[in-house]
Amino acid sequence: MSETPPAPTRVAPSIGARGIEKFLFAGRWLMAPFYIGLIIGLALLVITFLRELAHLVMHIPTAKESDVILGILTLVDLSLAGNLVIMVVFSGYENFISKMHHVHEDDRPEWMGMIDFSGLKLKLLASIVAISAIHLLKAFMNIGAMTDRDVTWLLLIHVVFVTSGVFLALSDRLTGPSH
Repeated sequence: MSETPPAPTRVAPSIGARGIEKFLFAGRWLMAPFYIGLIIGLALLVITFLRELAHLVMHIPTAKESDVILGILTLVDLSLAGNLVIMVVFSGYENFISKMHHVHEDDRPEWMGMIDFSGLKLKLLASIVAISAIHLLKAFMNIGAMTDRDVTWLLLIHVVFVTSGVFLALSDRLTGPSH
């Protein structure tokens, strides 16, 4: 018969070590002002969105089709930026500070609490690539106002974002779910 090995004995940390651990653990709350600041930034995005929407509505009678499309792309761009802020705030708060216990299950986004840091990085980069693509599309629609150098830089930056996203996804896939 084989005997089960004895459970490892756990040495209780000293009072000093417990104090340091409590202090370090409480330090996570220092991130809360960052998330509050991001929500204030989101409010600024809403103001910008409403300003752009009002501008689009006011000029719709005389606007060319390309101006309407550019205006709508601007609204989509701002919406994606807002989604990005929400993702960072919710998942960052839940991953690094505390679970949100005061949110009713019916009102809780399906992805909330399910995005780990790796998933958050991929979602953030995907949003950044989408925002970059919108800026690039807006530049192409207004190509006459852009210099070749400006377009080249926009393309180069977009390619860097896309390449970074591909490499990040590959590295996450290669390291597997264990990290």
